Amino acid sequence: MFKIGDIQIKNKVVLAPMAGITSLGYRKFMSKFGPGYVVTEMISDMGLIYGNKETLSYLNFEKSELPTCVQLFGSSPETMAKAVKIAESLNPNIAFFDINMGCPVNKVFKTGAGSALMKNPKLCGDIVRAMKEVTDKPVTVKIRLGIDSKHVNFLEVIDEVTKAGAALVAIHPRTTKEMYGGLPHWELVKDLRSKMSIPLIVSGNINTYLDAAEAIKITGADAVMVARGGVGNPYLIKNINSYFEGKDIEVPTCLEQVELCKELAREYVKEKGELVGMRMYRGIASKFFNGFPNSRYLKIRLSNELNTYGDLETIINDYLKENIDIN
Repeated sequence: MFKIGDIQIKNKVVLAPMAGITSLGYRKFMSKFGPGYVVTEMISDMGLIYGNKETLSYLNFEKSELPTCVQLFGSSPETMAKAVKIAESLNPNIAFFDINMGCPVNKVFKTGAGSALMKNPKLCGDIVRAMKEVTDKPVTVKIRLGIDSKHVNFLEVIDEVTKAGAALVAIHPRTTKEMYGGLPHWELVKDLRSKMSIPLIVSGNINTYLDAAEAIKITGADAVMVARGGVGNPYLIKNINSYFEGKDIEVPTCLEQVELCKELAREYVKEKGELVGMRMYRGIASKFFNGFPNSRYLKIRLSNELNTYGDLETIINDYLKENIDIN
């Protein structure tokens, strides 16, 4: 257990923000598997300031037992502070705010936001200060190692945001230039928690409970953040918790995975409507069938043919008849 401000986080795994994935429906679905908290898709400060309809929709969530963090991205202290005030005025159920200082995607980076902020550690601290001046809620940050291998400055950034009052740092041990390729540089963040006075979360290639255990062992982190490794694999979160609690690891059956796939699809339909929800689900549904026998054609169909919930059931049933003994 650890705390973010006064908020008690009950375990060692949290659900990462992922653009186009961690919508309200996805967070509701994954919450049942035991993350310590969940995070919205990253939200543009200017989108909130200009009242963009889609941006505002990211704030549509109710209070629950599981803390919901709102992740913001932007490049100036003034606009980020304004965004905080707008967000709080629209939704009192926000548990705390996170600043995205780690996104490597060019459309974010070129605006000076995301991991581009790490070029200026003082600015990172100034944004934290500006946000804390307008909210009583904790402010956390998510960073990378630096821009590239010649500019690995995460320790300086951590120092600046800690002095500014950040309540937690999450780090993905790759550089901006590396995007999501190659292996995380765990050797660079060895024993990092011992050098910090605030909680640390680590992310990057957390695909099994053993990956989580190794990441925490190397870094001393308080928790891991599950992102792509948990898409289509919600038992990952449950099994990370089970590992640290000394409980048995559970492996879902093929038919259990099928039911989980359908359940999440229903959440997307409920949230987005059938056509939009199922088209969004094209990039997610196939992940539930990783490791299934003869699943290549199934995955192709799921990635290309989903327009209705009925399409999902038809495609899966066709596959099961040919490949899985359901008796």
